[in-house]
Amino acid sequence: MSKIIDVLIPKYPECWKSCGNCGAGEITVDDVLVLPGDTVKRDDTLIVLETGKVALDIPAPQSGTVIELFVAPGDTVVERQVYLTLELHQD
Repeated sequence: MSKIIDVLIPKYPECWKSCGNCGAGEITVDDVLVLPGDTVKRDDTLIVLETGKVALDIPAPQSGTVIELFVAPGDTVVERQVYLTLELHQD
């Protein structure tokens, strides 16, 4: 039986609240590197986030097949937002 999980935008580093240099402004999706049906391995980059000062590669938490995407380039996102669903593979 396969398992489908929601993959979330990661929690932002605590230092962003105190410093503000890296995470100033809105966080947007710079690039989406996968499509529904694509097979990914753990740690493959799925999307790239842009903070205004820093680009962040967001990796796959586990190996699997992308089922559905909920973001596109240019979208504004928030921490812990679901950005795709993944059908897990056995690692």
